[in-house]
Amino acid sequence: MFEDLQPAAADKILAMMAVYRDDPRPDKIDLGVGVYKDRNGATPVMRAVREAEKRLLNEQQSKTYLGPAGDAAFNTAMIELIFGSDADAGRIRAIQAPGGSGALRLCADLAKRSTPNATVWLSDPTWPNHGQIIRGAGLGTAEYPYFDVQSGSIRFDAMLEALRHANAGDVVLLHGCCHNPTGANLNIDQWRVIADRIVAQNLVPFVDIAYQGFGDGLEADAAGLRVLAQKVPEMIVAASCSKNFAVYRDRVGAALVMAQTSDRAELAVGQMASAARTLYSMPPDHGAAAVRMVLADPALRANWQDELEAMRQRILALRVRFADALRRQSNSDRFDFVARHRGMFSRLGLSETQVERLRAEHGIYMVGDSRINVAGLPEDRMDWLAKAIVSVLG
Repeated sequence: MFEDLQPAAADKILAMMAVYRDDPRPDKIDLGVGVYKDRNGATPVMRAVREAEKRLLNEQQSKTYLGPAGDAAFNTAMIELIFGSDADAGRIRAIQAPGGSGALRLCADLAKRSTPNATVWLSDPTWPNHGQIIRGAGLGTAEYPYFDVQSGSIRFDAMLEALRHANAGDVVLLHGCCHNPTGANLNIDQWRVIADRIVAQNLVPFVDIAYQGFGDGLEADAAGLRVLAQKVPEMIVAASCSKNFAVYRDRVGAALVMAQTSDRAELAVGQMASAARTLYSMPPDHGAAAVRMVLADPALRANWQDELEAMRQRILALRVRFADALRRQSNSDRFDFVARHRGMFSRLGLSETQVERLRAEHGIYMVGDSRINVAGLPEDRMDWLAKAIVSVLG
């Protein structure tokens, strides 16, 4: 049965993690894995989540099934968190999913069931798993230009020009905030232009919002998505709580749909629940229950928002310090864009050969396209790191 199988393509980030673990150098630096790290290199459980889990342990009376849609109160809370308290909630539905990846797959399955021949347009570059998940659902993909490596800016005119070739019913995947892997985000005026283009061409926006609260703040990071919600007749959204609640291993996410009417939204979420039943039956409960408790309790929510804001501010400060160090060591403004970008990631514009030299010569690990996890930057070794990066540029 298995004799003709070929080895599965290795996930580059997971493979890098294994090499990093086996590297004996005590001064090695991990800038690859996409998790938030504090100044000690740890990824702690957030205070509010820990308190919610304590309450859950004491209060939960049953672990019986909740069904494919998961925790209904969690779903309602996620609608409010993402779309805002003044959203037209009657047209919006949500279904709990196993992490952001699970939410992406449910949204892709819904798109496949709704418009089987639709093409999903992805930014160039995008998170590598986007294409795999969407093609795994049976949909075709195309790319629109997004990031200019030399300037560290968005190729907005080229993006619009590419989307002119999208057909009615096609789906446009947009990063809600904190673009992965570049950190370069659309501004609010660009979101308005994109929304108008989507309406004019009868396209469907598909927003992946995995880092809400890590860019410019909880509300600001959802502003682009909310612009779309005000203008477009329908949209799909994949949300993750992995980063902003630091519940990575608990797999907490939500797939959301906004339709023209409440009845159509109900039909759409029913199709997502049907897909969930086929894929994994129902999502894990524990992490979503803790998130729901945090969002529902004013004191826990305030505590969570304070800690999340501290994490965001730390990332911003690291960006500025790193950009300053690179400017000093390179005697140029080549990397100034790092300070302007937002979120956990930036793409430095190095070649794969230069990235490999950093690993081999200095024990500095980053993804092959030179994406770095800003939260992993060493606060006490910024100039050393910048000097090492500059040393491989020649």
